[in-house]
Amino acid sequence: MSQIRPQVRRLTRPELDLVLDWAASEGWNPGLNDAECFWRQDPEGFFGAVVDGQLVGSVSAVRYQGGFAFVGLFLVREQHRGQGLGRALTAAMLPHVAGCVIGLDGVVAQQVNYQASGAVYAHRNRRYQGIGGGESPAGLVDLAAVAFEELLALDTRCFLVPRPEFLRTWIDQPGHRGLAALGADGRPTGYGVLRPCRQGFKIGPLFAAEPDQARALARGLLALAPGQPVFLDLPEANPAALALAEELGMNMVFETARMYLGGTWPLPLAQTFGITSYELG
Repeated sequence: MSQIRPQVRRLTRPELDLVLDWAASEGWNPGLNDAECFWRQDPEGFFGAVVDGQLVGSVSAVRYQGGFAFVGLFLVREQHRGQGLGRALTAAMLPHVAGCVIGLDGVVAQQVNYQASGAVYAHRNRRYQGIGGGESPAGLVDLAAVAFEELLALDTRCFLVPRPEFLRTWIDQPGHRGLAALGADGRPTGYGVLRPCRQGFKIGPLFAAEPDQARALARGLLALAPGQPVFLDLPEANPAALALAEELGMNMVFETARMYLGGTWPLPLAQTFGITSYELG
């Protein structure tokens, strides 16, 4: 196909809703409230390609504190693929994340292209699907009972940079339910969030100090969605997370490759039993 010169500009907030509709049509199953949560983290980090007055492509390049950024929502409408829009979107978003270590979760079809652009493979992430239900284990508490500063400290230990605005929005959205496990000092040592999606629910993040705690949190969250499809995205590099998904009777349905540009990001994967999202890391 011939190359075209799109107009590339930052997205408006309503346009981000449209992009997530595109993501749903690709089978990515975004959360019902993801747009608001993503926007709160970095409203300048969403870019679109416009051809003949129509939005036809997108990419997100969301900055965090501490020199980390995450790229996602790389989408071009089918009739405009192969026309150079991906390169134009990449060129527009890279200045926004200049100087950052950049993470991304590349779908299988695009992994070779990302590697050609300099992205270095770190590990695979797998999406598992199961059915909610069962009994919630004793000892878990609702996130509403946890001081936000203590939850943020736990999240920062697992994500490596603070994301207070995103986290507060993530746990406060309608339909989002969170549980925490507490240590002997009463502070959270693990937590997870269940959120409604276009299809069923997703668990993410699921951070825990050790596998038994992750198991309890996962079972507690599954109990909040009886009879509903529930999805969990986890790092293949954590064998205990894989074992947990299998123990819960979940089946792998999708995979991505976690890649980094501009350095590495040494996440504590042994404590990561579910990533927050493929779009923001």
